[in-house]
Amino acid sequence: QVQLVESGGGLVQAGDSLRLSCAASGRAFRRFSSYLMGWFRQPPGKEREFVAAVHWTGGNTYYADSVRGRFTISRDDAKNTVYLQMNTLKPEDTAVYYCAAGRDSDAYYYKKETYNYWGQGTQVTVSS
Repeated sequence: QVQLVESGGGLVQAGDSLRLSCAASGRAFRRFSSYLMGWFRQPPGKEREFVAAVHWTGGNTYYADSVRGRFTISRDDAKNTVYLQMNTLKPEDTAVYYCAAGRDSDAYYYKKETYNYWGQGTQVTVSS
């Protein structure tokens, strides 16, 4: 079994910053460094959407157009943790943010189906 636990969400004002963390654990999660790690979000009343992903080598990162230049994804393989630094937050960033891990290629990093494991989500609310 694999567990992903997100933390760091909260209520902030527009223009503020937050850093989300996702800690991975479990007997099946033997080599964190071999997983594609991603962040998705689900705004109220909308579908879950891709936000960012980082390849297992850490060399390739991917971002949705709506967050590129404001959000940064990174990973610490020694801590089995992936981060999402979110700067210059906007009200439209309000959503439940989910961490995800995938064992396969990063060719379809933006698709939910690429990921095998999901966290429970953490709420981010940005007020105007």
